Amino acid sequence: MLKMGKIKKARSRASGGPGSNRHRSDLAQAIENTDDLRDHPNRKGKERKRQEESEFVDDKLTKKILEAARKQQDEFDGTQVQQAAPAKFTTKLRTKEDDQSSDDEEWPALGDESQQSDFIEEVVVEEEDEKLLETFMNPNPPSRRTLADIIMEKLNEKQSDVSTLMPDVENQMPDMDPRIIEVYKDVKTILQKYRSGKLPKAFKVIPHLRNWEEILYVTEPDSWSAAAMYQATRIFVSNMNVHMTQRFLFLVLLPRIRDDIHYYKRLNFHLFMALKKALFKPAAFFKGILLPLCEEGTCTLREATIIASVMAKCSIPVLHASAAMLKIAEMNYSGANSIFLRILISKKYALPFRVIDALVFHFLSFRNEQRPLPVLWHQCFLTFYETYRYV
Repeated sequence: MLKMGKIKKARSRASGGPGSNRHRSDLAQAIENTDDLRDHPNRKGKERKRQEESEFVDDKLTKKILEAARKQQDEFDGTQVQQAAPAKFTTKLRTKEDDQSSDDEEWPALGDESQQSDFIEEVVVEEEDEKLLETFMNPNPPSRRTLADIIMEKLNEKQSDVSTLMPDVENQMPDMDPRIIEVYKDVKTILQKYRSGKLPKAFKVIPHLRNWEEILYVTEPDSWSAAAMYQATRIFVSNMNVHMTQRFLFLVLLPRIRDDIHYYKRLNFHLFMALKKALFKPAAFFKGILLPLCEEGTCTLREATIIASVMAKCSIPVLHASAAMLKIAEMNYSGANSIFLRILISKKYALPFRVIDALVFHFLSFRNEQRPLPVLWHQCFLTFYETYRYV
């Protein structure tokens, strides 16, 4: 009998049979054949699309590109004309829209010389409105004093106070050590020519001394450069208490700012930044700069506009702003008072009712005024009405 052999089943390709080798060889050939992958119809279509898009640009996009190029060319031509022509300084008083749009502006660093120009220029006011404001000014303004005169006056007052307290003492105010005077005279020469860099350590020690006013007079602050005044303000404001900072701002910074505005008709960039640094202590700023200007009644519109622009750009605590508004509302009216009040009102604080009542009575006090009121008064009243009409 013939024996039938066992029929072997064909192994599957996954088990490593001959079919699997064929499958592996086909797969290896497909992977190695890069030409087949590159010539895939879908890939060819995408590559053609990219080539067409790179070679041709849409009409709308072409129009936008040309418009942008024209604007850049016009701006470039305009900057060349501005560089060639002399600068004209004409700036109007700030409006509410200007205050809102300028909140997001960033101030440049002091090292950027291209930005070290004056930000506040000549204030444009109509002649009729200026005559109306003159009728509200102080009829007997005090004589203008320089920074050196103010410091000497304070020193003389101190000497007279000591002499009244101790009349039997021969040397009430002993002179300083000549070596100290010599050191601070050298510091004076450095501060007169200072532009940037480190300050002498002897100058940084002044805020910690008891007789800092006398030593400050030796350095002659009226001859400092504007950059030195900024650095001095930064040092004194950060190292002194509120009362001493107030005296520094009133005796040194305020006269220098008024002299600079009076002489140049605008404010130096470094002095502008010094005002911003002074607002780090708002109580000293209001008592040493703002309120004295309003009390004297001699603050010009240019001075008020520059200082108000600093207040508009900086954040002020509501309690300090409320106290300042309360004091200004109770003073005699002047054009500067309206500018300061309008800037503080436009910050939209949640004011105490006492301050709102004081502002209401301030405006009501003009209901029997026979003189025509200037435009600044109407602008301030309109800002107050728009901000607090629902209170």
